[in-house]
Amino acid sequence: MPRLARALVVVVAAASLAGCASSVSLQPAKDADDPLCAEVTVRLPATIDGQERRWTDAQATGAWGEPGKGTAVILTCGVEPPGPTEARCITVGGVDWIVDESQAPRYLVTSYGRTPAVEVFLDNEVVASNEVLSALGPLVQRIPAERACTNVETVEP
Repeated sequence: MPRLARALVVVVAAASLAGCASSVSLQPAKDADDPLCAEVTVRLPATIDGQERRWTDAQATGAWGEPGKGTAVILTCGVEPPGPTEARCITVGGVDWIVDESQAPRYLVTSYGRTPAVEVFLDNEVVASNEVLSALGPLVQRIPAERACTNVETVEP
């Protein structure tokens, strides 16, 4: 199953469970047990762009949004790092991000050049993508950069 489709299934499942439970049910990534993911996830902020953090039931994940209204942001650490690509690459918060715009205004962005990679699904109708990535960038920087995008667009918050 393609990554974006998998992320959308997770979001739909999380939204449907939002009215039933206070936590968001997610699946951990293959390398969620990487110690670098713990460096990221233990520092997740209480709010991102006005959205309150919600508890998740999967290792190395985070979620923000209002119960009953869906999940605005989902973070998953430990995903497969993307290889070279011609997809849009932006730098926000000191991190290169590959942007999948195929389901706009919902975006799947994946850190580039870091192992393990961090994937962020965000609903741009609820949150500003630059605000989200600026908040998460300093945390993702705890994972050392091994490569950088060659054709990058720098985005200021």
